[in-house]
Amino acid sequence: MYVAGVRTRGTLRALDWIEPAAAFACFADDPYVAFLESRGAPGDRSRYSYLCTDPVQILRDAPLQAVADALAPWQGVWDSMPVPFLGGAVGFCGYEIGASLEPVPRAPGGLDGLADMQFGVYDIVLAWDMRERLLWLACASPTRQARAEAVRSRLQAAPAARPRTPRLQWVTDVSRTLHMRRVERVLDYICAGDIYQANIAARFSAARPAGLREADIFLALRAGNPAPFTAFIGGASECAVASVSPERFVRVCADGTIEARPIKGTRPRGASPAEDTAAAADLLASVKDHAENLMIVDLLRNDISRVAAIGSVHVPALAALESFASVHHLVSVIAGRLRPDRTALDLLRAAFPGGSITGAPKLRAMEIIAELEGVARGPYCGAAAWIGFDGAMDSSILIRTVSVGRTRVVAQAGGGIVADSNPAAEWDEALVKIRPLLAALGALPQAVGGHD
Repeated sequence: MYVAGVRTRGTLRALDWIEPAAAFACFADDPYVAFLESRGAPGDRSRYSYLCTDPVQILRDAPLQAVADALAPWQGVWDSMPVPFLGGAVGFCGYEIGASLEPVPRAPGGLDGLADMQFGVYDIVLAWDMRERLLWLACASPTRQARAEAVRSRLQAAPAARPRTPRLQWVTDVSRTLHMRRVERVLDYICAGDIYQANIAARFSAARPAGLREADIFLALRAGNPAPFTAFIGGASECAVASVSPERFVRVCADGTIEARPIKGTRPRGASPAEDTAAAADLLASVKDHAENLMIVDLLRNDISRVAAIGSVHVPALAALESFASVHHLVSVIAGRLRPDRTALDLLRAAFPGGSITGAPKLRAMEIIAELEGVARGPYCGAAAWIGFDGAMDSSILIRTVSVGRTRVVAQAGGGIVADSNPAAEWDEALVKIRPLLAALGALPQAVGGHD
């Protein structure tokens, strides 16, 4: 049947339920497939999932204004929507896009085959309401109804591919000793009054084995890391971004409501209930982690205020505990309302890259990151996002992310450095964050914990 309440330009069809992962398996090898899955504890961040295929347009390494221009003709497709997203732009901005938005240096290099920025414009979307167990097939274009029907047929008829867990041979591109030296250098900058905080990451990589299927990377990560911002974004030349991020970057609803949820503060989950409770209590009591979180809240309040209505920016939650599959985090919430003369892409520009993965003051922290890390981060610490035809947007920080290039696969992890950071503890925190990713795809490098 077709659902009422839509313009004749778009059609919305209710389908029999199929799990999002099973649907993804039917389309996983399509060029430029985009799969945004919400998983984890019940709540608004784990309610909706989307699968997009067969884009009408692909934008790679284009200015963000090109995304706005591509979406403009599609305004007014839907009168009402049962889910927040029924078509629009889906993709990612890599961290280095920040160098085109702000006067900061760009670190050299990059992962072969992956763009700095990629968005597809999708008029055909599978959309899930996980709480109500409802599934829709949306098609925004009257000329593409046959393609939408082909999507429905494939969903029903295609046998699900059996994933093969990749076993990658990871190496440490940044050793323990080098990472600690970088942390010490950040502490020097803090003592000199240059910055209050900078986020420094370590990089791990593996040669891409012959026959590797990008979707298998994603499925292996997804299996053991349920997260509200799970994402797979397929690219050109067998490249892809696979992410199991717990962190919302910025969201704006169609009514202009803004929300950001920065994460600062991490502890590993305990092996027993008693150990787990103790780890959570230790994080909640940590002066250092609270200070780190508060600095980023202040930074994001400033970023959001650039496009928000005067007086609307506030902090409903500060350094609240949230627990995920392998870690506890401190998460804050910054809210506001978008000014009538600003758009979701204006908000993305104002806040990018996220304060939680740069530092404070942001521009000086970005300069120090480029100096000390010395190589482009790529998708890592950028953002994955959907931007709807109605002007709404949701986005995640691309942490807990694996980038798949033509010849190499890369994963990174790091943390915010503040005045009382301990270099050895910062390395240990990076390992806590990276361990579930590397273990899902092989193992930690043998020397990763050594004193090289």
